[in-house]
Amino acid sequence: MARKVILDVDPGIDDALALCMALFDPALEVVAITAVGGNAPPNQATRNVQALLSHLDPPRWPRVGAASPPEHGLPATGRHLFGPDGLGGVEFQVAELRDPHPSEKIICDEIRAAPESVTIVALGPLTNVARAFARDPELPSLVGQVVMMGGAVSGPGNITPAAEFNIYCDPQSAQAIFRSHCTKTLVPLDVTNRIILTLDVLNQLPAEATRIGWLLRKILPSAFRAYRQEFGMEGIRVHDAVALTALTHPDLFTLREMAGDVETMGELTVGATVFDRRRVPAWRHNMAVAVDINKAAVIKQIVGALQSAAERAG
Repeated sequence: MARKVILDVDPGIDDALALCMALFDPALEVVAITAVGGNAPPNQATRNVQALLSHLDPPRWPRVGAASPPEHGLPATGRHLFGPDGLGGVEFQVAELRDPHPSEKIICDEIRAAPESVTIVALGPLTNVARAFARDPELPSLVGQVVMMGGAVSGPGNITPAAEFNIYCDPQSAQAIFRSHCTKTLVPLDVTNRIILTLDVLNQLPAEATRIGWLLRKILPSAFRAYRQEFGMEGIRVHDAVALTALTHPDLFTLREMAGDVETMGELTVGATVFDRRRVPAWRHNMAVAVDINKAAVIKQIVGALQSAAERAG
């Protein structure tokens, strides 16, 4: 039986890759895609989800949730890497839904409809998940699992010296989820940074005649240019595709039970993820954390998943 998942995304080119992989994976049943502000502002994130769905036209359309701003505002965006619209400036045509439900309502509805059977794959800031848990306090015990891309254990952040982008965008929500009593898996920068897709991957993409091949060839070149300009890299990181792979192929990752929390204050440390790694920890373990990765196998799996998705999508 396919695993029911909610994809909570802030598209984002790497989110778009993860959507391509998940929507056509026979092992997954994507029951909802919920937009959240992050790589793009909330309204644009919602539009991007609808545009990607319209272009990909999966065999089973998931429900769509609309993003709204976090209570404390959105301090950062990924526009320096992903362009003004989050998708490399590609002007997708889309008939936007007139009154989409808020993302947190969609999350509540789908988990209530299938208690203990739905996995939330949170690939952006944790605003929607925290709001859903606040809206329905029983939800943490009803969700099957929350897989989160975010944070850093022992390495630096990627938006400040201390903080990773997704956590930094809404540290209050991240702290609420870290402290919640749900089953959690964190896929941090420590492992996602180790996966770099180089330019030769472009030659391994699905044919341009396929919907997914066309999409990837439209959005990926701008990401390669941005990574070269910003970091001097001849390749791109695809954090969200790695996090999705941690769900579908956990055998390619080494997980460790850890005790983690999020800093919500501090001039230099807001958004930092803190783990009790003392010899005798005082905090209780509250999540599984990916600490190692089979790099070659994960890259092969991501490229293979995109090729398989293109074959199924046509």
